[in-house]
Amino acid sequence: MTDTSADLVILGGGSGGYACAFRAAELGLSVVLVEKDKLGGTCLHRGCIPTKALLHAAEVADNAREGDQFGVKSSLAGIDMAGVNSYKDGIVGGLYKGLQGLAKANKVTLVEGAGTFVGPNTVEVNGQRYTGKNVVLATGSYAKSLPGLEIGGRIITSDQALNLDYVPQKAVVLGGGVIGVEFASVWRSFGAEVTIIEALPRLVPSEDEWASKQLERAFRKRGITFKTGVRFSGATQTDTGVQVSLESGESLEADVLLVAVGRGPNSAGHGYEEAGVQMERGFVLTDERLRTNLPGVYAVGDLVPGLQLAHRGFQQGIFIAEDIAGQNPRVIDEAGIPRVTYCKPEVASVGLSEAQAKEKYGAGVETYLYNLAGNGKSQILKTAGGVKLVKAPEGPVVGITLVGERVGELIGEAQLIYSWEAFPEDVAPLIHAHPTQNEALGEAFLALAGKPLHVHG
Repeated sequence: MTDTSADLVILGGGSGGYACAFRAAELGLSVVLVEKDKLGGTCLHRGCIPTKALLHAAEVADNAREGDQFGVKSSLAGIDMAGVNSYKDGIVGGLYKGLQGLAKANKVTLVEGAGTFVGPNTVEVNGQRYTGKNVVLATGSYAKSLPGLEIGGRIITSDQALNLDYVPQKAVVLGGGVIGVEFASVWRSFGAEVTIIEALPRLVPSEDEWASKQLERAFRKRGITFKTGVRFSGATQTDTGVQVSLESGESLEADVLLVAVGRGPNSAGHGYEEAGVQMERGFVLTDERLRTNLPGVYAVGDLVPGLQLAHRGFQQGIFIAEDIAGQNPRVIDEAGIPRVTYCKPEVASVGLSEAQAKEKYGAGVETYLYNLAGNGKSQILKTAGGVKLVKAPEGPVVGITLVGERVGELIGEAQLIYSWEAFPEDVAPLIHAHPTQNEALGEAFLALAGKPLHVHG
């Protein structure tokens, strides 16, 4: 390989880009990986990892505050945000160092700088051109705002929220999706008064309606206020706060307004459209094998329409590397990608919701709800929630949704069940360790197979 050519040139070093780079290198391909910021991208530095560190700190705060219910005399003296941020940044820093080591070990050529795709198979960085037999576009996404709503000062996105050096006394969260409910959960655990504004009729609107109701019930119990089916109309900030206006005429006062209205594709300024890449609303369009309309040019991750999840991009990156290497990997089933919202309680799902299943299969879709009140480990943890199974008519289970603390750790088994296209009778004989929350899945499948045990009513 010369300094300017490789088997594969990747524009973007986030989850999709670096996974593609490492897997391609393992398969003997020469790789140039271009990244303008830090290897690891949004997930590692401004997304998944730091937010989950905050959520764990929030869990510790709740445990300290609620120790009496376990017979432990404890209290919460306060939140030291400098200490929280140090803990968070230490995790990110350690993982970042590990990624840099992996890049070096895999002999991936890292190029620092903002890259532009100049086509047909070339990326330009700081005046230098890098040509690949194949090119992968992996520039990720950015935190969106609304028209006329300028980010700055006390109006922030998740990027700024991750680095706040104080806990707001009052916070308004604009958006009741994953990012919004996670930050609402953190701030409430840290002692803030939180109000969520969601234009759609329910929180986490992309999840099964049952899960939304479970989460809303839990949030009410925690003292998190939310207003659904209400639209935002404007915000005015001063040196001391933000006044948030709603189309209903209501006005809310807060220390900060978190704008959590989703993420947009980070495609502008990278030359995609100019080079002839087919696009729609800023997204790069691909076929099921992640190929764009240009020969030898692929796209991966949040840049491609669909779920904006780091593990989706990660797997897509591996898929592209293996496809280029001639291994003919199996096409990724988008519905089979596990989804987790890490608030308190967690919401985890894979496959179809009940509404999606009925739309696909029509009448005859079966559902079963198992309440965590019947699960010993969940009672030990003092968490409410449940398991919902969705079964196709005369067919396998096509959707699994879980609500409760720590249920994100159960979604791996749920994904295997979904991908296996298992019938309830296939799963019911499997033994689940006691006492674990995994038993809740086992009990749900026992019941749907016609032999319920720890079920009341």
